[in-house]
Amino acid sequence: MIPPHRRMVEDLAGRGVLSPDWRSAFAAVPRHLFLPDVIADADTGGRVDREVDERGWMEAAYADAAVVTQVDDGARHGPGEPTSSSPAPSAAAEAMRLLRAVPGMRVLEVGTGSGYGAALLSHLLGDDAVVSVEIDFELAERARIRLMSAGFTPLVVGGDGMQGWAGRAPYDRVVSAVAVRRVPYAWVAQSRPGGRILTPWGNAFHHGALADLVVGPRGTAQGRFVGHADCVWARADRAPRRLLETYVRAKPDHAATRIRLGPEDLLDDRDASFAVGLQMPGVYRRVRHTGEAGDPRVYLVDPATGSWASWHAAPRHGESGHEVRQHGPRSLFTELEAARLRWVEAGRPAYTRFGLTVSAEHQLVWLDDEDSVLASSG
Repeated sequence: MIPPHRRMVEDLAGRGVLSPDWRSAFAAVPRHLFLPDVIADADTGGRVDREVDERGWMEAAYADAAVVTQVDDGARHGPGEPTSSSPAPSAAAEAMRLLRAVPGMRVLEVGTGSGYGAALLSHLLGDDAVVSVEIDFELAERARIRLMSAGFTPLVVGGDGMQGWAGRAPYDRVVSAVAVRRVPYAWVAQSRPGGRILTPWGNAFHHGALADLVVGPRGTAQGRFVGHADCVWARADRAPRRLLETYVRAKPDHAATRIRLGPEDLLDDRDASFAVGLQMPGVYRRVRHTGEAGDPRVYLVDPATGSWASWHAAPRHGESGHEVRQHGPRSLFTELEAARLRWVEAGRPAYTRFGLTVSAEHQLVWLDDEDSVLASSG
């Protein structure tokens, strides 16, 4: 029988996910050394305890799935919100490929988490070339212990990764394991001209688009969105806690209406979701499955105005369409329909046609080139 670790590496290589430059690192760093003793199955909700079922735990450790490594920032009693995770092996391999790091470079990692990413970087580049910053001091200490147990000693700093780490700047590469709404300018300022910044990026509506930026000679960074990353938000950019419980209370202002557009037309289409998010950046969306059939109900919430809308998809409605209710000064679903229509009329551009420019003063999102700015933030 092939050991799970070796099988994972061979599977990634066979699928063309793992680049030859990184194969030795993935082969040399056992993923299970960086995972908790209890692994939750994201699909079934089941849990595998290493002490009870070590073989099953090892299989889960090397499955191509993300593993939650902390909930509720480590608090004992909470809603169980994931606050740190280890990416799926294929996602980690893709991030390392896109990073384009080679020996001789210095890398800043933001969000140490379990320490697995820092171990992979240390194997390829050497311990002295890797700085990893973790905002949670307990996670940082656990990562140091795991890294040392695996034979690696990169610099793991307990601190706010949004500020980077100037002590060993400048960096050739900055890679973030957490999503941000605005790329921190500290990452640009602490990078060499020609350096790269790879980070998940998003807004309240859509997150996880992977921005690949090149730092220019005049203190700016520019690049495109090249993929998606399923990860947690940076602490400063998280959604408000108990979002639906706080805002979805009042009786809707309008009677229910029915429309043909279903949630799947947006939720299952990353390009549409990305484009709508650019036009409604402060509006959160949440999906809840209700009733015996588990029909999805999508909520849109704007905390700034207290507006919300619900969008109920039920196949049994058939030709009558899906139910929509709206409340507050903003008619959020009406805005959503208009935003999606603008994307359709623009030719349904893929998210990879969009780009990002970051400077000390602003962040610009554009389509195809900087002459077509679609969104700006300070």
